[in-house]
Amino acid sequence: MLPSRPARAPVAVLLAVLSAVLLSPAAARAAERHEVSGGRLDWGIKSSFQSYVTGPVAQGSWELQGGAATVGDSRFRFHSAQGTYDPDTGDFEAGFSGAVHFTGHKKPDGSHELDLTISRPTVRIKGGNGTLQADMTSKAKGTGRVTTATDVPFASLDLTGVNLRGGGTAVTLAGIPATLTARGAEAFAGYYTAGTPLDPVGLSADVVAAAKPTPGASPSASEEARGKPSAKGDFTGAAVDWGVRRTFREYVTGSIAQGSWKLSDGAQDGGALFRFPRGKGSYDRGSGDDAKPTLDAAFEGTLRFTGKDLDLALSGIRVAVKDGKGTLTADVTRGGTSAEKDVALVTFDAAELAEKDGLASVTEAPAKLTAAGAKAFGGMYQEGAAMDPLSLAVPLDAKAKLPALPDLGSAPKPSAAAAAKGRTEPVAEAGSSSSFPVLPVTAAGVGALLVAGAALAVVRKRRTTAATSSPSPAEPPAPRA
Repeated sequence: MLPSRPARAPVAVLLAVLSAVLLSPAAARAAERHEVSGGRLDWGIKSSFQSYVTGPVAQGSWELQGGAATVGDSRFRFHSAQGTYDPDTGDFEAGFSGAVHFTGHKKPDGSHELDLTISRPTVRIKGGNGTLQADMTSKAKGTGRVTTATDVPFASLDLTGVNLRGGGTAVTLAGIPATLTARGAEAFAGYYTAGTPLDPVGLSADVVAAAKPTPGASPSASEEARGKPSAKGDFTGAAVDWGVRRTFREYVTGSIAQGSWKLSDGAQDGGALFRFPRGKGSYDRGSGDDAKPTLDAAFEGTLRFTGKDLDLALSGIRVAVKDGKGTLTADVTRGGTSAEKDVALVTFDAAELAEKDGLASVTEAPAKLTAAGAKAFGGMYQEGAAMDPLSLAVPLDAKAKLPALPDLGSAPKPSAAAAAKGRTEPVAEAGSSSSFPVLPVTAAGVGALLVAGAALAVVRKRRTTAATSSPSPAEPPAPRA
């Protein structure tokens, strides 16, 4: 006996839905894992630990390595995100570059009882659960035993209220609560126990459908530098990297100035440094065994710092090298008035300027503030104050490539709704007009469609079903050690 017509209707609807999903281009796109390339992770690890390290008890310090930077009062910025993102499931994985090295409790022999390095943090999110892993080298408190481990599951991330599904050109998270795991407590040299709250985590990572140029540099900088294959003469395509001064950047973005910086005219932001590109000038290798190169170059780009009682712009950057000494000059504009031209801001040690791989370069040369530079900074620092080191790369070969700049990705663009919640949800700018995720066409997807068919049958009987969804619970805190 054939089933009645009403009984066949839900099946027909189900088949229609299944056909639509099978044929949907969106479903095909959702099944793809997208590349994550470029972005930043901002995390203070634990602010009270920073205060302890630099305070009167430990009397220590911390240093940044691998291009890591600072932002605000107490956050470290790791860079150059690389990984994958699945817009259908919300699974996300991205590793970041950079490290922070903490030392304290100095011993008579010059070593430190507290010695901890946290590097290459990686955020992994799967099934709604999140973990922050990192490479760690630590010295155990008491015994002094040094342990090095990779991919330590350092912190559990609370993703309550966060839905990573939907796709887009970026994944952006802010204010994500983090809790120390048992493994993290062990790697933390026993200074904290498992379950201890850590600083919240924020990140922004670009999602791309295809590979893009070498991370961190514009096409003109990451491809061929277009220099001339000559030991003497003119060149183009050079770059100078300089962070000005770390504590000045922290002052600008901190609670006092409450400001920021803006780059224009080709200048690039590498987090811990700024790149002034497209340098043009002349270079002479010199002759003889004790020859010292000479160089004179002009670079493009403008860097402007603004904040409370602060408006300082640097442009027209020039670098000159002679007899192993270098000078960086700039046009300085304060308060938006007319620029003071060719101000010698810093001098730097250029004794190590040498040729290698088609480049004449010097890396992280120590730099000191000049008297004119001290005036340009409004007397915040005295003449002779140590500024950030300076790196210079000049192409001598047509195929020479400049060093890659740390890739911070696109600036985060939080939605108004997310900002109201105090955190930023994943940006879903492309192909996300519907709030419902596209189901993958798998056995699980067919099962979900069968459930949908049953729901349609119930609807035909005029019963009302309220459908709600809740995020997957975050990974529970690790048991106390």
